[in-house]
Amino acid sequence: MGKTRIEWIDLVRAVAILTVLYIHATDGIYIISSDAIVNYTIYSRIFNFASLFIGRIGVPFFLMITGYLLLDRAYDDERIRKFWNTSCKGLIIVTVIWAVIYVISLQFLTVGSTQVNYAEAGTLFFSHMWYMPMIIGMYLSMPFVASALNHFDVETIYQATIVFTLLAFLLPFVTLVCEMHGIGGLNIQYCQGFSGGIYGIYIILGYLVKKEKFKNVSSSKLWVLATVSFLICVLFQYYAFVINYDFFLWYEFPFILLGSFALFELCSRVKTVRFYSWVTVISKYSFAVFLIHNLFRLPLLPLVVQLPFSEPVKAIVLWILLIVFSFTAATIIYRIPRFGKYILYMR
Repeated sequence: MGKTRIEWIDLVRAVAILTVLYIHATDGIYIISSDAIVNYTIYSRIFNFASLFIGRIGVPFFLMITGYLLLDRAYDDERIRKFWNTSCKGLIIVTVIWAVIYVISLQFLTVGSTQVNYAEAGTLFFSHMWYMPMIIGMYLSMPFVASALNHFDVETIYQATIVFTLLAFLLPFVTLVCEMHGIGGLNIQYCQGFSGGIYGIYIILGYLVKKEKFKNVSSSKLWVLATVSFLICVLFQYYAFVINYDFFLWYEFPFILLGSFALFELCSRVKTVRFYSWVTVISKYSFAVFLIHNLFRLPLLPLVVQLPFSEPVKAIVLWILLIVFSFTAATIIYRIPRFGKYILYMR
């Protein structure tokens, strides 16, 4: 949280954490497989498919914020060492601490309800902790990527991003469609190691938004792109269900990329954020809530699934409870002297 605040960045960060909580609430209630989905009503299925798109925009938002804020900087040897010392080292320590916390917490949580999707809800590092090694790797490379970008014109970077996007998103999508229709043995891919993979592309897109590369695209076109991406994600999931293909919507799906990018660019055009005082609070505690929230999700799941409501209502109830408990806990821990800020990585 920098001293100079950018209102729309705070808005995006607030939306991102709320959607992360939302997807984890939904994933806890629903089991994503054709065998399980067949037991839900058509309205419940559509709610689930729509929720997966809504929830999946959170991580792309966080990554594009990272690219927007960190790539348009000048780094030398001293600044690189300072960046690693202040940012990367703290992230690594916090990741280890919270991994230990979750490992210990699992020993005290008893799980007995067959209605809960525990495979998604809680594993050794919990479902959300996959993000930490990924973002740490990105942070370690950030100064070198930023220095390289400074040597090229924005148009060149834009063209390279298009090529990498086609390779990282379109080719796997073609492979997926072929597999869905019985064309096996086709695995079209390329090595994404030095490119940062799909997550690196999200970060580069944030950088290009900072460089105003897309300002000539009208807001109406961006809204169309976001809406079409949402509809395609929902319809594609429903089609996969109809043909009995277990498809799990993830960040390499091209229309998650297009939809989240369009919404991010639209947010960058917001001049004044309504209820900004509330948005600031949510934004301030966003990463702390990300670290904490699964401590509450697992014990709450057996209680929520027993409620006499439909799956969509249960998902909303769980989401609201996660918001209340997680933000309350983050606020309390933050106020512990010489401890709260450190363990929550709040700076």
